[in-house]
Amino acid sequence: AKRQPGITGENLMRILESRLDNVVFRLGFARTRKEARQTVSHGHITVNGKRVDIPSYRVRPGDVVAVADKAKEMLALVSNERMHVPPWLEVDIEKLQGNVLSLPNRDQIDLDINEQLIVELYSK
Repeated sequence: AKRQPGITGENLMRILESRLDNVVFRLGFARTRKEARQTVSHGHITVNGKRVDIPSYRVRPGDVVAVADKAKEMLALVSNERMHVPPWLEVDIEKLQGNVLSLPNRDQIDLDINEQLIVELYSK
């Protein structure tokens, strides 16, 4: 985050939001982040048609994140009415897949975190 151009705290938040386990949670394919991490670890998620089992995998704009064919009936999906999909993602609940439209800006990340305090802590 520090080596990227721009504000370090915003870069950190963008990196954390673009992790595959977080994207699976944000798309509504898991009820919690822990469930999303386990879903990815067990190989139930594909990125651009290839199975990915690394929760920290960073998605890029244009990536297609989908539930693997074998896991479609296993996953209990969160209803779209309760789940708010951020504007940087697009979901097709019938196909159980989503598209990454862009990386999120800080104002699109709805976490109430002062990332500058985290940067200051780790810079000591």
